Amino acid sequence: MDTKKRTHVVVPEELVEEIDRLSGKRKRSWFITQAVKKEIQRLNFLKAVKETAGTWNDEDHPEFKKGVDRWVRNLREEDEKRLKEIM
Repeated sequence: MDTKKRTHVVVPEELVEEIDRLSGKRKRSWFITQAVKKEIQRLNFLKAVKETAGTWNDEDHPEFKKGVDRWVRNLREEDEKRLKEIM
């Protein structure tokens, strides 16, 4: 993202004032770029979630039947047990 392009964006005055208060006038572009990056990331994530909704099949993952937290806890306990055996 090294190439930059100047653009004209109309923003409510109170929003510009808040940006200046938080980042300073000399960093408006940086602040807006960071905010836009985060929003693009959020929207892409939501799109991916919507596109993959319903693809999980509980029958294909019986190890999670009692909860993922329990499955993770069991994995950790097994790892600790193996570590004790080899030490």
